[in-house]
Amino acid sequence: MRLARRGFLGSLAALATLRAAAARDARRAVPIALPRDFGAHPEFRIEWWYATGTLDVPGIDEPFGFQITFFRARTDVAADNPSAFAARQLLFAHAALTDPVARKLRHDQRIAREGFDIARAATGDTDLELRDWTLRRVAGAGGHAYLARVDASAQGFAFDLRLAATQPVLLQGDAGYSRKGPDAAQASYYLSEPQLAVSGSLTLDGRTQRVGGRAWLDHEWSDALLDAQAVGWDWIGMNLDDGGALTAFRIRRKDGTTLWAGGSLRGADGALRNFGPGDVTFTPGRLWTSPATQARYPVEWTIATPGGRFAVRARLDAQELDSRASTGAIYWEGLSDLFDASGRRIGRGYLELTGYAAPLRLY
Repeated sequence: MRLARRGFLGSLAALATLRAAAARDARRAVPIALPRDFGAHPEFRIEWWYATGTLDVPGIDEPFGFQITFFRARTDVAADNPSAFAARQLLFAHAALTDPVARKLRHDQRIAREGFDIARAATGDTDLELRDWTLRRVAGAGGHAYLARVDASAQGFAFDLRLAATQPVLLQGDAGYSRKGPDAAQASYYLSEPQLAVSGSLTLDGRTQRVGGRAWLDHEWSDALLDAQAVGWDWIGMNLDDGGALTAFRIRRKDGTTLWAGGSLRGADGALRNFGPGDVTFTPGRLWTSPATQARYPVEWTIATPGGRFAVRARLDAQELDSRASTGAIYWEGLSDLFDASGRRIGRGYLELTGYAAPLRLY
């Protein structure tokens, strides 16, 4: 699950609700097909490709964390508008580096309308470009991989990474159709790729080093995601040390109670167990207050699922990302550790917290 924007585009989702609902049942009847659905779905209102993971840097004991996210949003400009300047599709991108040495989050962002050889979200396969940032899927005899390039030198970092698949694609929810609310129309198509093997380079403050690590990639697209009562969500995507993968999320009301929940656990043997809305509970623990926004984020959690009871702890408190210059939201997204009921660390991944600085508004 990923973000979206409030502001001048925030009302577009409401305007599209009736039209989208009429088409959604027919769309759900079309099964996910790969590689076609690795690509963009411009007929849907919102979409994102979201890669997070760890980077092991030689000579540094603690892992770095990275995030590379591309967002696509369809506007209400008519598809047959002849103007080359018509903003039919908007693209946004975020990149972030959790720096354990400096004890801070470095981040940057991009925004552009599609076209003019500046921004592209291709259909048929993953091929994304936003100025000098790219994310592409390449297929080979040994499987596929994602090539991610981000130059955020203004913020002191750059990535040139290969994220190679080591496991089959994970279809979340009902064969990839993932409910996000009490209304069946509140859903997304949702593909995950856990346990991606990372190789490549990280440039930090002008110095480039070879890195390795482990990553997770989510791809979601939707017309209507959040119920009117929802202000945001809490989400984890954790690569387990034994080769498994844990997803858990909840959609949150303003009073902090859970409106909807879900997730999945895929074991090291490949067996998949999906969680329903009554199967997952999130209990917040220690809070961190952002000095920049005064938003209070739970950076430690207890999460109960049918697959076990887990603790989640942020590796760094200060992982708030201010994207008001692009998608319009302020949210917390950070590298975190996963522990079992005995307190043993069993995995590592990302925790995302939205709607704490202000209610989240989707396109």
